[in-house]
Amino acid sequence: MRVIRVDTSTATILLTEAPALKVRDRQTGEITKDAVSGEALMTIGVVYIDEGESSLIQVTIPESGVTDGLTVGAPVSLPGLVARPWQSVFNGRERHGIAYRAAAVMPGAFQMAQAG
Repeated sequence: MRVIRVDTSTATILLTEAPALKVRDRQTGEITKDAVSGEALMTIGVVYIDEGESSLIQVTIPESGVTDGLTVGAPVSLPGLVARPWQSVFNGRERHGIAYRAAAVMPGAFQMAQAG
């Protein structure tokens, strides 16, 4: 599937869920690892606000990309944010969505409104 780069230059992104390890198998507690590096993956929840619209999204980040100083409700920066459409069939039901991944999450700043 295609990977789409997300332009965050005009967006305000607020942290809604603190970083947590991404669980691959809830029955065994197995943690999801990056297929290439083998590094543990984390998820965060954010509200992405741009051009008067907002969306709640989950973003996957490598454990080493989670920086100190993150506060729920505060703005964050997501360098290297990409969106990847996905689809699957499970128990005869088709599912689809968009998976988001970033290289890191770090404290950010509120975007300044531009005078028009």
